[in-house]
Amino acid sequence: MNNKIGIDAGGSLIKIAYEENGRLHFRKQPNSKLDDALQWLKITATNKPIYLTGGKAGTIKANYFPEAKMVDEFSAVCEGSRHLKMKEVRSASDSYILVNIGTGTSWFTINGEQYDRVLGSGIGGGTFMGLGEILAETEDFSELVSLAAAGDKGNVDLLVKDIYHPEKPPIHGDLTASNFAKSQEITPSSPADKIASLNNMIAETLTLLTVQAANLHNIKQVVFIGSTLAGNTPLREHLKSYCSMSGIDPVYLENGEFSGAIGAMLTK
Repeated sequence: MNNKIGIDAGGSLIKIAYEENGRLHFRKQPNSKLDDALQWLKITATNKPIYLTGGKAGTIKANYFPEAKMVDEFSAVCEGSRHLKMKEVRSASDSYILVNIGTGTSWFTINGEQYDRVLGSGIGGGTFMGLGEILAETEDFSELVSLAAAGDKGNVDLLVKDIYHPEKPPIHGDLTASNFAKSQEITPSSPADKIASLNNMIAETLTLLTVQAANLHNIKQVVFIGSTLAGNTPLREHLKSYCSMSGIDPVYLENGEFSGAIGAMLTK
């Protein structure tokens, strides 16, 4: 049994992974409840070594677990994803692009035990939450996802079919010609429509960057992880659709958002 506890302290969430009775267990909380999560951990993790990763790891080490060991964030994410991929997809040795959609987004090439970070973007979950609050006046992630599922991006985005109307477009008409390009005077839109457009814009942007990375490294399989995907069915569906159009095979790991915490826990 692995007696260690892995903590991934990111920009928005703290994620914890630990093993008990041969099973992996996970816990996550927003950073606003950091103290509650770590006080709980202090009680339940007596005499268990703590391994920390993520942007807030230094703060947690200084204020809560001075004996904890620090783990490089990129190494932890890649190792955790390999472990989960082996368990969930039964494949850990093949090559793939790893896309970690957290507050921002990072891209890695994984080839067996070798990995390289090849790209990074400020577009990610922080974009969804920040612009979501501006557009819909809510900072609740679940509510924003529900709005995205209920909205119609076509009331906000200028689509290919809008430009070519009444002629038949040469490519799929529902593809975006320009994000957020329709004014209220042309087509009235609701907060749900705006969030649907935002979610789609994030998916389009991440897919374009993913396809470039995959083509550059001649890799066809892409593994998506990160808390932004948790419960965000519209984002998953958009990514899957756009990747399929581009000849990319997308894979989602069930517990992918905990890759960093798992990788930290598995550190030798």
